[in-house]
Amino acid sequence: MSDYAQGARGIAPEAATRNDPLALTSTDWLRHNLIVTGSADAVTSFRTAASGASAIPWVSPDLDLLEEDRVMALVHPPDGSAGLSLAGARALAGQIRSAIEVNQQRAAAAIGRVRSCPFDLHALLPVPDRILHLGPDDPASIAWLRTHWGVVQALRHVRLKTGGDDRRLRRSARVEFEFWSPDWTPWSAIQAVRRRWPALVFDIRPDYGGE
Repeated sequence: MSDYAQGARGIAPEAATRNDPLALTSTDWLRHNLIVTGSADAVTSFRTAASGASAIPWVSPDLDLLEEDRVMALVHPPDGSAGLSLAGARALAGQIRSAIEVNQQRAAAAIGRVRSCPFDLHALLPVPDRILHLGPDDPASIAWLRTHWGVVQALRHVRLKTGGDDRRLRRSARVEFEFWSPDWTPWSAIQAVRRRWPALVFDIRPDYGGE
């Protein structure tokens, strides 16, 4: 997973699932292979469109409120354990806020410029600005991601496995991606790219860890 993907959210990934009735208690990352075949031109077009920064450039709607909530949680931990002093909690919460701001800036700057991820859902199906400004925890954000992507986080450990001509057919190409998806297969995204590239064949293969 890229640094952009790690820092773009500004919160622990599990926090984004609190308002999501389809989410597991802790994220279960599932490995997938995606094989795309078709004409060389169409495959090239898809690969260009699919490459991105592996980041969702969320904008935290109220960093002041988040910082104060974090201070209270550090002083009085929810699990009842001993907390930090108020001064220590404020210092740590301030450091976390600064890291969030830096990560948000880096993620926003990477969009459209960094293309190190070969299969990036935000590059293919960008989250609208109005949703980004709600933040990742908002029910409307989760609903949008479920509807358009099928998952509520960016994919991880995305890599290009193979690519090149299919020797069985002339002027054809084949490319294979491997990625890890949170909790579910991103079926909504796969359906969307099938509609956008009807001449291509998208063969998605989840690995459920069976024999």
